[in-house]
Amino acid sequence: MSTKQDEARTVHVVGAPLDHGAGRRGVGMGPSALRIAGLHDALARIGYRVVDHGDVTIPAPETCPPGDPKAKYLPLVSQACREVAAAVQKTLADGGIPLVIGGDHSIAIGTISGVAAHQRERRGPDGPSRVGVIWFDAHGDINTPETSPSGNIHGMPVACLLGRGPEPLVSIGFPGPKLNPAKVVQIGLRDLDEVEKRDLRASGIYTFTMEDIDRRGMATVVEQAMEIVTNGTDLLHVSFDVDAVDPQVAPGTGTRKIGGLTYREAHLGMEIIGDSGRLTSLELVEVNPILDNQNQTAELAVGLIASALGKRIL
Repeated sequence: MSTKQDEARTVHVVGAPLDHGAGRRGVGMGPSALRIAGLHDALARIGYRVVDHGDVTIPAPETCPPGDPKAKYLPLVSQACREVAAAVQKTLADGGIPLVIGGDHSIAIGTISGVAAHQRERRGPDGPSRVGVIWFDAHGDINTPETSPSGNIHGMPVACLLGRGPEPLVSIGFPGPKLNPAKVVQIGLRDLDEVEKRDLRASGIYTFTMEDIDRRGMATVVEQAMEIVTNGTDLLHVSFDVDAVDPQVAPGTGTRKIGGLTYREAHLGMEIIGDSGRLTSLELVEVNPILDNQNQTAELAVGLIASALGKRIL
């Protein structure tokens, strides 16, 4: 029988091989790529017990119609996110660390809804969310079906988590917003359309673009982000889209944009988070092995996960 202390050093892996929220195929093979890249061994080497729950069952896109062109595959994406949310909520209730591996970034709706539902269960339904989120991404992911140029749900998770999106996604875990925007920080932004810029400015989210990182340095940015998201919160979730990293380092992703984080900037950000001892859940998304070079991006992703969970150079 495992104790609560044992669970605190147990990582529960949930694979979400979801292609449907993205604009191109391949990212659904991301969970397998991370496992092949040595995820279990990397976590075991830094002292974690690993429980892999396998993958959420998701049918191939070719077997079902995309439906509403403004929110493609909405029923399927919402069902997958509900399953992810339930797994995350249970892991947190048991005292473990949920690690969700994707799959496209729409799965964050499920992951963070599960985190928020756990926090709400502990604290009760009244009062603001006490979940802090650091979101590494080249993109704002704050579109809605009304503003999205593509209808791809992986561009909508932030909006959904703030309570603006299709009801099947906004209602996961419990109805309404899952996050307080003042406790959300985005890092690595560099590819935003005009509507996203407007909506991010109006949202109350703290944003650090690549220009901010260039001017101030990665350590300063992440340390400030940690101050924001841990002040007055109970739980800290990190959502890492590999397209935050420059495509010269992480070629295996579907929405590449030159000028991203360097290898060391990405690791430093995760190391600072790991050093805090505050991380309670983590997800890493958008690894597309079809576009990768000999699993290079998946290997980077495994290293970043290990850094966030305590791996150090010395």
